[in-house]
Amino acid sequence: MKIAVNTRLLIKNKLDGIGWFTYETLRRITVSHPEVEFYFLFDRTYDQSFVFGSNVTPIILNPQARHPLLFVVWFEWSVKRALKKIKPDLFLSPDGYLSLSSDIPSLAVMHDLNFEHFPNDLPWLVRWYYRYFFPRFAKKATRLATVSEFSKSDIMNQYDMLAGKIDVIYNGVNESFTPIENTEKEIVRNRFTGGCPYFIFVGSLHPRKNLVRLFGAFDQFKKLTQSNIKLLIVGEKKWWTKEIESKFNEMTFKEEVVFCGRLRADDLHLATASALATTYVSYFEGFGIPIIESFLCGVPVITSNITSMPEVAGGAALLVDPFDESSIASAMALIAENQQLRDDLIYKGFERVKLFSWDNTSNQLWNSILRTLEN
Repeated sequence: MKIAVNTRLLIKNKLDGIGWFTYETLRRITVSHPEVEFYFLFDRTYDQSFVFGSNVTPIILNPQARHPLLFVVWFEWSVKRALKKIKPDLFLSPDGYLSLSSDIPSLAVMHDLNFEHFPNDLPWLVRWYYRYFFPRFAKKATRLATVSEFSKSDIMNQYDMLAGKIDVIYNGVNESFTPIENTEKEIVRNRFTGGCPYFIFVGSLHPRKNLVRLFGAFDQFKKLTQSNIKLLIVGEKKWWTKEIESKFNEMTFKEEVVFCGRLRADDLHLATASALATTYVSYFEGFGIPIIESFLCGVPVITSNITSMPEVAGGAALLVDPFDESSIASAMALIAENQQLRDDLIYKGFERVKLFSWDNTSNQLWNSILRTLEN
Protein backbone atom coordinates (compact mmCIF):
# COMPACT_ATOMS: atom_id res chain seq x y z
CA MET A 1 0.00 0.00 0.00
CA LYS A 2 1.13 3.55 -0.76
CA ILE A 3 0.01 6.62 1.16
CA ALA A 4 1.03 10.15 0.17
CA VAL A 5 0.83 12.76 2.92
CA ASN A 6 0.75 16.55 2.91
CA THR A 7 3.52 17.30 5.44
CA ARG A 8 4.15 20.97 4.63
CA LEU A 9 3.49 21.95 8.28
CA LEU A 10 6.30 19.76 9.62
CA ILE A 11 8.83 22.54 10.23
CA LYS A 12 11.55 22.10 12.84
CA ASN A 13 10.90 24.14 16.02
CA LYS A 14 7.81 25.72 14.44
CA LEU A 15 5.09 23.17 15.06
CA ASP A 16 1.70 24.65 15.90
CA GLY A 17 -1.51 22.79 16.77
CA ILE A 18 -1.99 21.18 13.36
CA GLY A 19 1.74 20.64 13.04
CA TRP A 20 1.79 18.71 16.31
CA PHE A 21 -1.20 16.64 15.18
CA THR A 22 0.69 15.81 11.98
CA TYR A 23 3.93 15.00 13.79
CA GLU A 24 2.51 12.89 16.62
CA THR A 25 0.17 10.81 14.46
CA LEU A 26 2.54 10.17 11.57
CA ARG A 27 5.42 9.33 13.90
CA ARG A 28 3.34 6.50 15.33
CA ILE A 29 1.50 5.35 12.22
CA THR A 30 4.63 4.99 10.07
CA VAL A 31 6.37 2.91 12.73
CA SER A 32 3.29 0.77 13.42
CA HIS A 33 2.79 -0.01 9.72
CA PRO A 34 6.17 -0.82 8.16
CA GLU A 35 4.34 -2.66 5.38
CA VAL A 36 3.03 0.66 4.04
CA GLU A 37 5.07 3.00 1.83
CA PHE A 38 4.63 6.61 2.92
CA TYR A 39 5.48 9.58 0.71
CA PHE A 40 5.85 12.82 2.67
CA LEU A 41 5.25 15.91 0.52
CA PHE A 42 7.17 18.95 1.84
CA ASP A 43 7.21 22.46 0.42
CA ARG A 44 10.75 23.25 1.63
CA THR A 45 13.93 21.61 2.88
CA TYR A 46 12.85 19.18 5.61
CA ASP A 47 14.50 18.17 8.84
CA GLN A 48 15.71 14.58 8.86
CA SER A 49 13.96 13.99 12.20
CA PHE A 50 10.66 14.01 10.30
CA VAL A 51 11.65 10.94 8.26
CA PHE A 52 10.38 8.45 10.80
CA GLY A 53 11.53 5.22 9.16
CA SER A 54 12.84 3.46 6.07
CA ASN A 55 9.28 3.23 4.76
CA VAL A 56 9.08 7.05 4.50
CA THR A 57 10.16 8.76 1.27
CA PRO A 58 10.44 12.55 1.59
CA ILE A 59 9.73 14.66 -1.50
CA ILE A 60 10.22 18.42 -1.80
CA LEU A 61 7.71 20.18 -4.03
CA ASN A 62 8.03 23.81 -5.07
CA PRO A 63 7.01 26.54 -4.48
CA GLN A 64 6.81 27.12 -0.72
CA ALA A 65 3.09 27.25 -0.02
CA ARG A 66 2.61 30.08 2.49
CA HIS A 67 0.32 32.39 0.50
CA PRO A 68 -3.18 31.79 -0.95
CA LEU A 69 -2.02 32.06 -4.57
CA LEU A 70 0.87 29.70 -3.85
CA PHE A 71 -1.55 27.30 -2.12
CA VAL A 72 -3.34 27.00 -5.45
CA VAL A 73 -0.11 26.42 -7.37
CA TRP A 74 1.23 23.90 -4.85
CA PHE A 75 -1.89 21.77 -4.46
CA GLU A 76 -3.33 22.03 -7.98
CA TRP A 77 -0.05 21.68 -9.86
CA SER A 78 2.86 20.40 -7.74
CA VAL A 79 0.87 17.98 -5.56
CA LYS A 80 -1.25 16.82 -8.48
CA ARG A 81 1.88 15.97 -10.52
CA ALA A 82 3.47 14.18 -7.56
CA LEU A 83 0.36 12.10 -6.93
CA LYS A 84 0.15 11.18 -10.60
CA LYS A 85 3.74 9.95 -10.45
CA ILE A 86 3.51 8.15 -7.07
CA LYS A 87 0.10 6.57 -7.79
CA PRO A 88 -0.76 6.21 -4.07
CA ASP A 89 -3.79 4.38 -2.78
CA LEU A 90 -4.61 7.39 -0.61
CA PHE A 91 -3.74 11.06 -0.14
CA LEU A 92 -3.81 12.08 3.54
CA SER A 93 -3.96 15.79 4.34
CA PRO A 94 -3.70 16.56 8.07
CA ASP A 95 -4.46 20.27 7.51
CA GLY A 96 -7.53 19.72 5.32
CA TYR A 97 -6.13 21.09 2.04
CA LEU A 98 -6.61 18.90 -1.06
CA SER A 99 -5.85 18.89 -4.76
CA LEU A 100 -9.21 19.36 -6.46
CA SER A 101 -7.77 18.30 -9.81
CA SER A 102 -6.48 14.93 -8.55
CA ASP A 103 -8.65 11.82 -8.59
CA ILE A 104 -6.71 9.99 -5.84
CA PRO A 105 -8.93 8.93 -2.89
CA SER A 106 -8.37 11.41 -0.07
CA LEU A 107 -8.77 11.82 3.68
CA ALA A 108 -8.79 15.45 4.83
CA VAL A 109 -8.53 16.41 8.49
CA MET A 110 -10.43 19.69 8.99
CA HIS A 111 -9.70 20.99 12.48
CA ASP A 112 -12.18 23.88 12.54
CA LEU A 113 -14.07 26.34 10.35
CA ASN A 114 -13.31 29.55 12.25
CA PHE A 115 -13.04 31.45 8.95
CA GLU A 116 -16.70 30.74 8.20
CA HIS A 117 -17.82 32.34 11.45
CA PHE A 118 -15.32 35.18 11.85
CA PRO A 119 -14.11 35.93 8.30
CA ASN A 120 -13.10 39.49 9.15
CA ASP A 121 -10.38 38.17 11.46
CA LEU A 122 -8.39 37.24 8.34
CA PRO A 123 -6.81 39.25 5.51
CA TRP A 124 -9.18 39.38 2.55
CA LEU A 125 -7.16 37.08 0.26
CA VAL A 126 -6.71 34.41 2.96
CA ARG A 127 -10.40 34.72 3.77
CA TRP A 128 -11.33 34.29 0.10
CA TYR A 129 -9.14 31.20 -0.26
CA TYR A 130 -10.57 29.43 2.79
CA ARG A 131 -14.19 30.24 2.04
CA TYR A 132 -13.87 29.34 -1.64
CA PHE A 133 -11.78 26.19 -1.41
CA PHE A 134 -12.69 24.48 1.87
CA PRO A 135 -16.33 23.77 0.93
CA ARG A 136 -14.93 22.23 -2.24
CA PHE A 137 -12.31 20.27 -0.30
CA ALA A 138 -15.09 18.88 1.92
CA LYS A 139 -17.12 17.76 -1.09
CA LYS A 140 -14.05 16.39 -2.88
CA ALA A 141 -12.73 14.33 0.05
CA THR A 142 -13.51 10.64 0.08
CA ARG A 143 -13.74 10.98 3.83
CA LEU A 144 -13.23 13.69 6.47
CA ALA A 145 -11.90 13.68 10.00
CA THR A 146 -12.05 16.38 12.63
CA VAL A 147 -11.00 16.88 16.24
CA SER A 148 -14.25 17.37 18.19
CA GLU A 149 -17.95 16.65 18.07
CA PHE A 150 -18.47 20.41 17.87
CA SER A 151 -16.36 20.65 14.71
CA LYS A 152 -18.11 17.64 13.18
CA SER A 153 -21.48 19.28 13.71
CA ASP A 154 -20.16 22.57 12.34
CA ILE A 155 -18.80 20.93 9.17
CA MET A 156 -22.07 19.09 8.66
CA ASN A 157 -24.10 22.29 9.00
CA GLN A 158 -21.82 24.60 7.04
CA TYR A 159 -21.14 22.25 4.13
CA ASP A 160 -24.24 20.06 4.15
CA MET A 161 -22.27 16.89 4.89
CA LEU A 162 -23.59 13.54 6.10
CA ALA A 163 -22.55 12.48 9.60
CA GLY A 164 -21.36 9.11 8.31
CA LYS A 165 -18.66 10.73 6.19
CA ILE A 166 -16.92 12.41 9.16
CA ASP A 167 -14.84 10.77 11.90
CA VAL A 168 -14.13 12.50 15.22
CA ILE A 169 -10.50 12.06 16.30
CA TYR A 170 -9.59 13.92 19.48
CA ASN A 171 -6.15 15.46 19.75
CA GLY A 172 -3.66 13.89 22.11
CA VAL A 173 -1.35 15.49 24.63
CA ASN A 174 2.42 15.47 24.81
CA GLU A 175 3.32 13.22 27.75
CA SER A 176 6.34 15.39 28.56
CA PHE A 177 3.86 17.90 30.00
CA THR A 178 4.01 16.86 33.65
CA PRO A 179 3.84 18.66 37.01
CA ILE A 180 7.12 20.04 38.31
CA GLU A 181 8.47 20.65 41.81
CA ASN A 182 7.98 24.01 43.56
CA THR A 183 11.72 24.68 43.52
CA GLU A 184 11.75 24.36 39.74
CA LYS A 185 8.65 26.56 39.48
CA GLU A 186 10.54 29.28 41.34
CA ILE A 187 13.39 29.07 38.83
CA VAL A 188 10.97 29.31 35.90
CA ARG A 189 9.06 32.20 37.44
CA ASN A 190 12.30 34.05 38.09
CA ARG A 191 13.16 33.57 34.43
CA PHE A 192 9.88 34.84 33.00
CA THR A 193 8.23 37.13 35.54
CA GLY A 194 10.87 38.13 38.06
CA GLY A 195 9.63 35.51 40.52
CA CYS A 196 5.95 36.55 40.45
CA PRO A 197 3.09 34.06 39.95
CA TYR A 198 1.38 34.38 36.59
CA PHE A 199 -1.55 33.46 34.40
CA ILE A 200 -0.44 32.01 31.07
CA PHE A 201 -1.88 32.27 27.58
CA VAL A 202 -0.49 29.93 24.89
CA GLY A 203 -1.36 30.27 21.22
CA SER A 204 -0.96 32.34 18.10
CA LEU A 205 -1.75 35.98 18.78
CA HIS A 206 -4.75 35.83 16.48
CA PRO A 207 -7.97 37.88 16.93
CA ARG A 208 -10.06 34.78 17.66
CA LYS A 209 -7.77 33.97 20.60
CA ASN A 210 -9.51 36.96 22.21
CA LEU A 211 -6.48 38.82 23.53
CA VAL A 212 -8.43 42.08 23.44
CA ARG A 213 -10.81 40.88 26.14
CA LEU A 214 -8.10 38.96 27.98
CA PHE A 215 -6.12 42.20 28.34
CA GLY A 216 -9.21 44.03 29.53
CA ALA A 217 -10.05 41.26 31.99
CA PHE A 218 -6.52 41.20 33.37
CA ASP A 219 -6.68 44.95 33.94
CA GLN A 220 -9.94 44.50 35.84
CA PHE A 221 -8.45 41.66 37.86
CA LYS A 222 -5.41 43.73 38.85
CA LYS A 223 -7.60 46.66 39.93
CA LEU A 224 -9.83 44.29 41.90
CA THR A 225 -7.14 42.33 43.72
CA GLN A 226 -4.01 44.54 43.82
CA SER A 227 -1.98 41.32 43.51
CA ASN A 228 1.51 40.82 42.10
CA ILE A 229 0.26 38.22 39.59
CA LYS A 230 1.38 38.80 36.00
CA LEU A 231 0.12 37.64 32.60
CA LEU A 232 2.55 35.63 30.44
CA ILE A 233 1.78 35.61 26.70
CA VAL A 234 3.36 32.75 24.74
CA GLY A 235 3.09 32.95 20.96
CA GLU A 236 4.13 34.82 17.84
CA LYS A 237 2.61 38.16 16.83
CA LYS A 238 1.91 36.90 13.31
CA TRP A 239 -1.73 37.98 13.40
CA TRP A 240 -1.29 40.96 15.79
CA THR A 241 -3.86 43.61 14.79
CA LYS A 242 -4.36 47.32 15.40
CA GLU A 243 -7.28 46.46 17.70
CA ILE A 244 -5.10 44.20 19.86
CA GLU A 245 -2.31 46.79 19.86
CA SER A 246 -4.70 49.57 20.84
CA LYS A 247 -6.23 47.56 23.68
CA PHE A 248 -2.81 46.67 25.02
CA ASN A 249 -1.63 50.28 24.91
CA GLU A 250 -4.74 51.40 26.81
CA MET A 251 -4.07 48.98 29.69
CA THR A 252 -3.38 50.41 33.12
CA PHE A 253 -1.27 47.38 34.00
CA LYS A 254 0.42 46.69 30.65
CA GLU A 255 3.79 46.56 32.43
CA GLU A 256 2.50 43.42 34.15
CA VAL A 257 2.05 41.63 30.81
CA VAL A 258 5.09 39.65 29.66
CA PHE A 259 5.54 38.59 26.02
CA CYS A 260 8.01 35.76 25.50
CA GLY A 261 7.24 34.81 21.87
CA ARG A 262 7.16 31.20 20.69
CA LEU A 263 8.82 28.73 23.07
CA ARG A 264 10.49 25.42 22.32
CA ALA A 265 8.55 22.38 23.54
CA ASP A 266 10.62 21.86 26.68
CA ASP A 267 10.41 25.55 27.65
CA LEU A 268 6.68 25.60 26.92
CA HIS A 269 6.24 22.68 29.29
CA LEU A 270 8.11 24.48 32.07
CA ALA A 271 6.26 27.75 31.50
CA THR A 272 2.88 25.99 31.55
CA ALA A 273 3.65 23.82 34.59
CA SER A 274 4.80 26.88 36.57
CA ALA A 275 1.66 28.94 35.92
CA LEU A 276 -0.95 29.76 38.54
CA ALA A 277 -3.56 29.00 35.86
CA THR A 278 -4.03 28.88 32.10
CA THR A 279 -6.30 31.53 30.57
CA TYR A 280 -7.58 30.17 27.26
CA VAL A 281 -10.62 32.28 26.43
CA SER A 282 -10.85 32.10 22.63
CA TYR A 283 -14.17 32.82 21.01
CA PHE A 284 -13.74 29.94 18.54
CA GLU A 285 -11.77 26.69 18.75
CA GLY A 286 -11.99 23.32 17.06
CA PHE A 287 -10.26 21.75 20.05
CA GLY A 288 -7.77 23.69 22.21
CA ILE A 289 -4.64 21.65 22.96
CA PRO A 290 -3.37 24.05 25.70
CA ILE A 291 -6.37 23.01 27.81
CA ILE A 292 -5.30 19.38 28.07
CA GLU A 293 -1.59 20.26 28.26
CA SER A 294 -2.41 22.32 31.34
CA PHE A 295 -4.46 19.47 32.83
CA LEU A 296 -1.48 17.14 32.45
CA CYS A 297 0.79 19.69 34.13
CA GLY A 298 -1.52 19.99 37.12
CA VAL A 299 -2.48 23.58 36.27
CA PRO A 300 -6.04 24.95 36.63
CA VAL A 301 -7.71 26.19 33.45
CA ILE A 302 -10.01 29.12 32.72
CA THR A 303 -11.60 28.64 29.30
CA SER A 304 -14.59 29.67 27.21
CA ASN A 305 -18.10 28.28 27.53
CA ILE A 306 -18.62 28.08 23.75
CA THR A 307 -17.65 26.02 20.67
CA SER A 308 -15.44 22.99 21.47
CA MET A 309 -13.92 24.16 24.74
CA PRO A 310 -16.59 22.87 27.17
CA GLU A 311 -16.47 19.54 25.33
CA VAL A 312 -12.69 19.27 25.74
CA ALA A 313 -12.67 20.56 29.32
CA GLY A 314 -15.40 18.12 30.33
CA GLY A 315 -16.25 19.88 33.61
CA ALA A 316 -12.60 20.14 34.70
CA ALA A 317 -12.15 23.85 33.94
CA LEU A 318 -13.65 27.14 35.04
CA LEU A 319 -15.89 28.23 32.15
CA VAL A 320 -16.42 31.90 31.30
CA ASP A 321 -18.22 34.03 28.74
CA PRO A 322 -15.38 35.01 26.37
CA PHE A 323 -17.26 38.15 25.28
CA ASP A 324 -17.56 39.45 28.86
CA GLU A 325 -14.36 40.85 30.38
CA SER A 326 -15.92 40.85 33.85
CA SER A 327 -16.67 37.13 33.57
CA ILE A 328 -13.02 36.42 32.76
CA ALA A 329 -11.74 38.79 35.48
CA SER A 330 -13.99 37.19 38.12
CA ALA A 331 -12.66 33.74 37.22
CA MET A 332 -9.09 35.02 37.55
CA ALA A 333 -9.91 36.40 41.01
CA LEU A 334 -11.50 33.12 42.08
CA ILE A 335 -8.46 31.16 40.96
CA ALA A 336 -6.05 33.59 42.63
CA GLU A 337 -7.86 33.67 45.97
CA ASN A 338 -9.25 30.16 46.40
CA GLN A 339 -6.69 27.40 46.97
CA GLN A 340 -9.43 24.81 47.41
CA LEU A 341 -10.86 25.67 43.99
CA ARG A 342 -7.42 25.36 42.42
CA ASP A 343 -6.87 21.97 44.04
CA ASP A 344 -10.31 20.77 42.90
CA LEU A 345 -9.69 21.85 39.30
CA ILE A 346 -6.25 20.24 39.30
CA TYR A 347 -7.73 16.92 40.47
CA LYS A 348 -10.50 17.06 37.85
CA GLY A 349 -7.96 17.96 35.17
CA PHE A 350 -5.83 14.92 35.97
CA GLU A 351 -8.91 12.70 35.62
CA ARG A 352 -10.11 14.36 32.42
CA VAL A 353 -6.77 14.22 30.60
CA LYS A 354 -6.68 10.42 30.91
CA LEU A 355 -9.05 10.36 27.93
CA PHE A 356 -6.54 12.02 25.61
CA SER A 357 -3.40 10.45 24.18
CA TRP A 358 -1.56 10.57 20.88
CA ASP A 359 -1.60 6.77 20.79
CA ASN A 360 -5.40 6.88 20.72
CA THR A 361 -5.38 9.68 18.16
CA SER A 362 -3.04 7.75 15.89
CA ASN A 363 -5.08 4.55 16.14
CA GLN A 364 -8.26 6.45 15.32
CA LEU A 365 -6.63 8.19 12.36
CA TRP A 366 -5.42 4.84 11.04
CA ASN A 367 -8.96 3.48 11.35
CA SER A 368 -10.18 6.50 9.42
CA ILE A 369 -7.59 5.76 6.73
CA LEU A 370 -8.92 2.20 6.45
CA ARG A 371 -12.50 3.44 6.19
CA THR A 372 -11.44 5.82 3.41
CA LEU A 373 -9.81 2.97 1.51
CA GLU A 374 -12.93 0.83 1.95
CA ASN A 375 -15.03 3.63 0.42
